[in-house]
Amino acid sequence: MTPRPRLAMSSDFLEAFAVLPRPQQRKIRTLITQFAADPTSPGLNYERVQATDNMRSLRIDKSYRAIVLKPEHGNIHLMLWADKHDEAYAWARRHHCRVNPETGALQVYQPRESADAAGSRDRGSPPQSTESVPTRGPFADLRDRQLRRLGVPEVMLTEVRALDGEEALDAIQKRLPLEVYESLFLYLAGDSYEDLIRARETPDPDVDTDDIAKALERMESRGRFVVVENEIELEEVLNAPLEKWRVFLHPSQRRLVERPWNGPVRVLGGAGTGKTVVAMHRARWLARNLPEGGQVLFVTFTRNLAADIENNLRSICSPQEMRRIEVANLDRWVHGFLRRRNYDFQIVYNRSQGLWGKVWRQALALRDPSLDLPDAFYADEFEQVVLANGITSEAEYLRVPRVGRGTSLRRPQRARVWPVFENYRLNLSHQGGKEMDDAYRDAAALLATDRGGRRYASAIVDEAQDMGAQAYRLIRALVPEGRDDIFIVGDGHQRIYGRSRVVLGRCGIRIVGRSRKLRLNYRTTEETRSWAVRLLDGREIDDLDGGRDDNRGFKSLTHGPAPQTVTLDSFEQQAEFIIRWLRELVERGESLREGCIVARTRAERDAVAHAIRDAGLPTAVLERDLPDDADGDAVRVATMHRVKGLEFDRVIMASVNEGLVPLPQAMAGHADDSARDWAETEERALVYVAATRARRELVVLSHGRASRFVGTGGGAQSDLERPQ
Repeated sequence: MTPRPRLAMSSDFLEAFAVLPRPQQRKIRTLITQFAADPTSPGLNYERVQATDNMRSLRIDKSYRAIVLKPEHGNIHLMLWADKHDEAYAWARRHHCRVNPETGALQVYQPRESADAAGSRDRGSPPQSTESVPTRGPFADLRDRQLRRLGVPEVMLTEVRALDGEEALDAIQKRLPLEVYESLFLYLAGDSYEDLIRARETPDPDVDTDDIAKALERMESRGRFVVVENEIELEEVLNAPLEKWRVFLHPSQRRLVERPWNGPVRVLGGAGTGKTVVAMHRARWLARNLPEGGQVLFVTFTRNLAADIENNLRSICSPQEMRRIEVANLDRWVHGFLRRRNYDFQIVYNRSQGLWGKVWRQALALRDPSLDLPDAFYADEFEQVVLANGITSEAEYLRVPRVGRGTSLRRPQRARVWPVFENYRLNLSHQGGKEMDDAYRDAAALLATDRGGRRYASAIVDEAQDMGAQAYRLIRALVPEGRDDIFIVGDGHQRIYGRSRVVLGRCGIRIVGRSRKLRLNYRTTEETRSWAVRLLDGREIDDLDGGRDDNRGFKSLTHGPAPQTVTLDSFEQQAEFIIRWLRELVERGESLREGCIVARTRAERDAVAHAIRDAGLPTAVLERDLPDDADGDAVRVATMHRVKGLEFDRVIMASVNEGLVPLPQAMAGHADDSARDWAETEERALVYVAATRARRELVVLSHGRASRFVGTGGGAQSDLERPQ
C-alpha cells in the first residue's frame, strides 16, 4: 500500500497564500486536504511544469495554480508557491528547490540566468562549476570550496564572487537562501570565515541530496519549511499565515533555542531581531525538555508585556506545556510572594508624591549644607548607588564603587551624605512603605532561608535592559545554578525606564562563553532602522555585563520608503493630516488595525485620539497595564512607552515637538552633566523604540518647532500633503 503523501509548506508559500483573494484561500484549503488524501485524483490536475526540477502544479481554479515540488524519493511534497496561472508557472521556472550537498539544507533560490531568462533551458541536473578565479571584491579571500560550505549553491558561485560590496549583495538578497545571505553579510561586516562555520549546524559527512525528509530536519531548512502532519496543524498555519514567528525560526535563532546550555545565557540584539520570539520559543523548548516537575518562570518588566507574551505563548504551546510556564511581571510576582509571607509593606514607586514625598523631604532636611549638593543629587545617588547595590549600612556605602556618577565623593563626604538615606528608610518603614528594590532584596533573603520558595528549574528574562541589579539577584535566588538555569534577552538601546546599568556577573549570573547576538532585523525596513539608529549615535550603550554594545553589523532584511518627517503649523493641522492619512488607508482597502499613532505623553495621546474619534474613525487607545485585545478594525493610539513590544505595518509618531520630545520633566532636576546625559539617552531610546515598531512605513509629525531629535534621525522632509 502506497503511503499517504506528507506535506511541507515553505514560508514563501504562506506569504503568497496570505495575499490571495479569500475565495482562492478557501479553495486552497480544500485542495490541500484532497491532495493529502489522494494526489492522483483527476480533479487536482497534478501536472509537471516544463523546464523545471520536478516542479508540479495543482489546479486551484480556472485562474490560479499552486506550485508543488514532487520528491524523487519518499512521500514528502513541498508546497512552494501560489499565484495566477501564468505567474505561478513563471515562478516555478525561475526557482530551484534542492538539497544543498554541502550543508544538507533544503534551499529555494533563483540563479541569475533564471532571473534573466526563465525556462530557457532544462535544468534537470545542476550545472557543473570549475574553481573560479577570485576577483578583487570582498569575497576574494574565500575559495569556492569555502563558499560552498557557507551554503552558496553551485550555480551561483560565479555570481556571488562577482559581488563588489553590500549594495550588490542586497540586490540579490531575495534570490539567495536566507542563511547564505546572512553568512555573506556577516562576512562583509567583519566576521571571520572560521567564526561563520563554527556558528553553523554541523553537516552530515555524506549528504543524500534526494532525501528531503532528512533535509527538512536541518535547522536551516526549518527556518523556511514546516511539515504539516494533520488537518489541525494545517488550519493553525493557514489561519495566521503572516505570523510566521509562530512556525519559523531563523537558524541563528533556533541555535539559541533548541539546545542545552551549561549555565546562564545572555542574548543581545537590536529592535526587530526577534529577541522576544526567541525567548518564547525557548520557554516552549524548556517546557518540553526539562525533567518532570521542572517549572519555567518567564519574567518581563511591564504588566502589559507580560499579558501580551502569555497570549502569544498560548498560540504556540499546548495546554500541557503552558502548565509548566508561568509568565509574570516581576514586580507583581514579588508582591504576591511577599504577601503570602505576611510582608506587610506598601511598595513605593514614586517617592516625590503623597506620604512618601513627605518622608523623602523630611530626610532631605538632614542634609549637610556644607556639601552644597542639590536635592537631585540625593535622589540619583539613592537610586543608582544605594538601591542598585543593595546597600543597607554606612560601612557598605563608604566602600561601594560609584561608577558612572558625575559628582565625585570622598569617604568623609559620603559619611555626611549617608544620614539622609538612613533616615528616609527608617521613617519609610515606620509608615509601612518599602522601595521596590528593597522589596526585591527582602524577597531574595527570604528565598535563601525558605527552600520551598525555589520552585523554578529555569527562568527566562525578557526586556532585560529595564531591570535593575536587585531584580537579577532575586532571579539568581529563584533558580538554582546549573544547566539551562537562566536565559536573558535584551538591548541597552531600548532602556526606557531609568534603571541603572547592571553587571550580571556581580549579581551571581556568570555568562562568560555564553553570550550571543542577533544581528538580522526581521521587522523594520533598513531605511527605518537606519533612521532610528542615528538617534543614538555617539551614545554610550552598555551590554548588561560591564561592557559596551553598539549597532554595528546589524541589518534589516527588508527595504521600503525612507521615514517621512513633516512639520505643520498647529495641532489642528496635524490632526487633519492624520485623519486624511487614515482615510487613505481605508480607501486602499488596508486595515486600520495595522496602523498606530504614537505620542510622548498620555495627554497628547488622548488629544490625538479625541480628534480621530470626532472624525468618525474607529479608535482603540492602548492603556498602560492592559493587553492590546481590542476587537475590530480600529487604529491604535498609544504612548511611546506603551508600544514597547508591539509592531504595526504603519506608524505615525505625532507631536514630536521641541518642548515635548525630549520631555522637559525628564530632563530637569539632574545634579550634573552625567545625569543629564543619561536622561537624554533615555529620551532618545524612547523615540528609537517607537520608530522601530513600524514594519513598512514611518511618518514623524511635529507642529510648531520640531524636536532636535528629528534632525538627528534625518529622513525625507515633506510639506502638508501626505507623502506618496
